[in-house]
Amino acid sequence: MTNLKDALEAAPVQDADTPLGQSRLLGFDTETTGVAMSRDAIVSATLVLRDPRSAHDGDVIDTWIINPHRRMSPGASKVNGFTDAFLAEHGEEPIDAIERIASLIALAQSKRIPLLAYNAPFDIRMLAGDLNRWQLRSLEERLDGRAMLVVDPLVIDRSVSRRSGKRTLEYTTEYYGVEPDGDFHDATADTIAAVDLIAPMTTLYPQVGHITLEGLMDWQRHAYGTWRESYNRWLAGRGRAPVRESWL
Repeated sequence: MTNLKDALEAAPVQDADTPLGQSRLLGFDTETTGVAMSRDAIVSATLVLRDPRSAHDGDVIDTWIINPHRRMSPGASKVNGFTDAFLAEHGEEPIDAIERIASLIALAQSKRIPLLAYNAPFDIRMLAGDLNRWQLRSLEERLDGRAMLVVDPLVIDRSVSRRSGKRTLEYTTEYYGVEPDGDFHDATADTIAAVDLIAPMTTLYPQVGHITLEGLMDWQRHAYGTWRESYNRWLAGRGRAPVRESWL
């Protein structure tokens, strides 16, 4: 079985004009003790390196179970199935695990391989919180001033698909005909499902297929801003507070 670090080291540096549909991707997903980024921590994580030429057959996967040294919230435990006792017994020490995850992401970034995560700000900010908590170098420090490349299928889908209804990973994969490899709310299954979305998205929507790595971040920021304006109009009509966060 190929080691993820070895696979990333062997991967070529991708050109800035590489279209999204032809790009290698590093999928990322986490399960956490809760959803408060300043308080909660990662308990499970997966990285999946995908080469579009070989699809699933060429995937290189690394996974972690982490002892967060803080309690699971009952709500999060109900969703992801992790308990304090299980994590204490089977979890890796967070300093070691979080350091390896960040190092692999930085290595991929040095090859211009985007990090892909569904609702990417959540997972990236959870990782940032753990790096800060354990006094490890931030992703920004590891990138030596380079801008981070990220793919967020949620942002892309909101921009190109006009369907109604929920935009959870489960509903979105069903819409695009992606068959899950395992149960949702498992970090590995969710990572693979999110990566699998890129092929149908770039095929069905030419404007997505034409996004290059060079234009990737600006395209998504613009797409998010357009969605936020529309969503805030909908919220205002119902007397609700607007969304103020930016996308990465």
